[in-house]
Amino acid sequence: MRLKVLSDNRKLHDVLEKEHGLCIYLETGKYKCLLDVGASGKFIHNAEQMEIEIEDIDYVFISHGHSDHIGGLEPFLKRNTKAKIVLSKNALTQQFFSVRNGLRDLSSKADIQGQESRFVFVDSKTVFEDDIQVFPCQSCFYPIPKANKTLMKENNGELVADDFNHELIVCFGIKDDVVVYSGCAHCGILNILDSVKQVLNRPVSVLIGGFHLLDGYEGQYETEDEINKIVEQLNVDFPETRFYTGHCTGEGVYSLLKKKLNGRLSWFYTGFVVSIKQ
Repeated sequence: MRLKVLSDNRKLHDVLEKEHGLCIYLETGKYKCLLDVGASGKFIHNAEQMEIEIEDIDYVFISHGHSDHIGGLEPFLKRNTKAKIVLSKNALTQQFFSVRNGLRDLSSKADIQGQESRFVFVDSKTVFEDDIQVFPCQSCFYPIPKANKTLMKENNGELVADDFNHELIVCFGIKDDVVVYSGCAHCGILNILDSVKQVLNRPVSVLIGGFHLLDGYEGQYETEDEINKIVEQLNVDFPETRFYTGHCTGEGVYSLLKKKLNGRLSWFYTGFVVSIKQ
């Protein structure tokens, strides 16, 4: 399995474009996928620079309906005519907003008219290619990220707290080692991993995606003590798992996590490439 980050907040080379968005290319001997499509069509430019043919993509897995993960969908549909688009039905039927630093619309603006047959809507565990499993978060035992408090959705003309019923977990592998894509982990990284344990009951070898743990003033987001508790739980329940994060993980949070995950955590960025043996 080979992964290449096509869109992230940071970049490796000047020839690549960065943005506040996330798109990851994943390839095995059986299929080629995109994990989200970033905030715009910039991932297409980066794919060309990294010698990836967008026309060859077989699947697009959308982790949730926020524009920094689904905003590049329309440019993708114009370039690729065959891929199945897998997402929650709630990702396209709801309107999402951020109220941090003013009101901002996070909803998808993609025009999918005439392409409806390419869309696969998931609301329970669904299997693709025998070794890809997609399902909503099952666990709510652990706290959700405090940064969620500024994320809203429209309900009967009013803004209410986003409950993330549009977030999906994407897992690859049918043997002992599972690769998990967390998207932004709005449901909480521990809840996501606990859900994988419940649904698949197999070890997680790699998790890649954002943790939605942001840097901020004391009391605004997670405290150092709360971050340490998350790390302690990861070390207890997932001592062999390798983590790759970026996008919505704060640099200060990353430093705290890095210190206690015993070399099992790495940054990703636009242009980042990693091979995973399965």
